[in-house]
Amino acid sequence: MLDPRIRKLAELLIDHSTQLQPGEKVLIEAFDLPDPSLVCCLVEIAHARGGIPVVSWKSNAIARSLLQHGSETSFTLLGNLEAHTMEQMDAYIGIRGAANSNEFSDVPSSQMQLYQEHCWQKVHLALRVPKTKWVVLRYPTPSMAQSAEKSTEQFEDFYFKVCTADYPKLAQNQKPLQQRMEAAKQVRIVAPDTDLTFSIEGIPVVPSHGRRNIPDGEVFTAPVRDSVNGVITYNTKSLNQGVVFDRIRFEFKDGKIIHAECANGQNKRLNEILDTDEGARYIGEWSLGLNNEINEPMLDTLFDEKIGGSLHLTPGNAYDNADNGNRSKVHWDIVLIQTKAYGGGEVWFDDELLRKDGFFVHDDLQPLNEGLA
Repeated sequence: MLDPRIRKLAELLIDHSTQLQPGEKVLIEAFDLPDPSLVCCLVEIAHARGGIPVVSWKSNAIARSLLQHGSETSFTLLGNLEAHTMEQMDAYIGIRGAANSNEFSDVPSSQMQLYQEHCWQKVHLALRVPKTKWVVLRYPTPSMAQSAEKSTEQFEDFYFKVCTADYPKLAQNQKPLQQRMEAAKQVRIVAPDTDLTFSIEGIPVVPSHGRRNIPDGEVFTAPVRDSVNGVITYNTKSLNQGVVFDRIRFEFKDGKIIHAECANGQNKRLNEILDTDEGARYIGEWSLGLNNEINEPMLDTLFDEKIGGSLHLTPGNAYDNADNGNRSKVHWDIVLIQTKAYGGGEVWFDDELLRKDGFFVHDDLQPLNEGLA
């Protein structure tokens, strides 16, 4: 019997996230799912709504082999094939499972960069993100439960609770914050070993409430490209290209990361990622995390970047709907949690305190504090 939580999630993805309409084509791309139940349910619901579903079922183990041994020619061919498919689509649902979240850890960075340039950028950054109604999500697996330090059953309960949140209510609660961000000119972020300033004047502000990511809960914009100055030390681990980075610390001058280091001996790999192209050392996104059902990191970006009381400051490519002009093959969301349990911190708009130790201080923002630990 189908778990009713799977059907509820599938309906959310079709009706809320992509808002699939009759005649629209949707690509359902699945990676390492333990079973096909969610994909089958999505296909059935998409057909019921009059949509045209197309399915791509992928394996990260096979992807690792392609990445390790691929050439510019093979990645260009793959990129062209997948771009042709994406060009036909009105919507995209990407479901990422993982039997091993470190599957790509031994893929050389030079190979990852070839793939980023000739496939990922061509398919996802140039087509999927700006031209489709897209949503991406993880799927609960035992390896995710292990990363979250929960039993498989406990993690599944947590997963379905946070992924099927009341997104319409969240959308209403986000409006005052969006207005304050749109009016702000200068931002200051203070936390342990962190004192950073930048401008967001003139950059669009986007509330996110289940239309692009599941789970969701953030409001994002981007710094003016050359305005970032100071130091930030992230207090959550981050998984990128199969490698775990811990205590990442960036120093900025006039928007550029001029020094980067981390605490677990991965400085070389860290700087290789930042040297992918010129834009990788500039920031393409800044966001405040607002999903108070998520209160601790689990080494998964789609969850960690939504943690209530957190923020993420993202080296690399800017989104078209909050564009500061930065372009890169990289888009790396790295998270700083500012609740007291993680060292506290403050966010200031134009010399006025906005949030302290994860809690918003203004009356119109109090609904965003509900449930925050």
